[in-house]
Amino acid sequence: MADFKENGRGIAAMLLASAGFIVNDSMVKFVSTDLPLGQIIFLRGFFACLFVGAIAWMTGALERPRLLLHPAVIMRALCETFASIFYLAALAHLPIANATSILQALPLLIVAASALFLGEQVGWRRWGAVLVGFCGVLLIVRPGFSGFSVWSLSALVGVVFMSGRDLVTRHIPLEVNSFGAALMSVLVMTCLVGPGMAFFETWHMPDVQQFSLLVAAAAFLLVGFVFIIIAVRTGDMVVVAPFRYSIVIWAMIIGLVVWNDVPDWQTLTGSGILIATGVYAFLRERAVAARAAAQKH
Repeated sequence: MADFKENGRGIAAMLLASAGFIVNDSMVKFVSTDLPLGQIIFLRGFFACLFVGAIAWMTGALERPRLLLHPAVIMRALCETFASIFYLAALAHLPIANATSILQALPLLIVAASALFLGEQVGWRRWGAVLVGFCGVLLIVRPGFSGFSVWSLSALVGVVFMSGRDLVTRHIPLEVNSFGAALMSVLVMTCLVGPGMAFFETWHMPDVQQFSLLVAAAAFLLVGFVFIIIAVRTGDMVVVAPFRYSIVIWAMIIGLVVWNDVPDWQTLTGSGILIATGVYAFLRERAVAARAAAQKH
């Protein structure tokens, strides 16, 4: 168990990670009004490759490059690629608070997918949390009602691919460096999405502001990756992990200040349900794991 100071540092790192991810999303959303999606992903990915590649090289992640060709690493990269396409497409058309709120369904989808595809034991309490969380998603997406947007479904599809990415990550060998796996994901995304979507889009030279924002977006994406690793390794997960939901608060603040977006009551209620059920499912999973470990001893 970590002490109070370590948990405090872990919480601070998780808050900074959430801020890094949402600032990245905000910058991508800002330039999406003028630049096509494929060009955005390609340019941001190019600079992210430089940043992540430098860290991967400094941490020794590139000393055994053949490890990065492991099928699980490649599958993770493909899931990350499709997740980015669907989620960033939705982000360009939805209020940032709505897209970010849908993203909070990820922990619940992982619980469901772990039970259905990995054979993990999931009790009725966690299944109940998944079902209640699904009701929160419906409140935000509102299928069949006024306020429904097909881009909400696009965001949800992106979250499905993210859950697949996280499940595949569990099968990556321990000897594969985390930054090496991250670099592979960024490389595959950049090389596939950019050239692939260029056939369907009209690219044009970004101006200085757009170029600067994409460079900054790549840097803040790296900030998110680095600080979330620090958060997980510093404090107790049961204390630190719930603070990942602070990203919803960041999103609402940025949406209000930058785009004057005021979340409606359905988005606020759905977000609250998703956060509450996600935290409960996580705490329940930790309790089950602790009880199983105690029985072994």
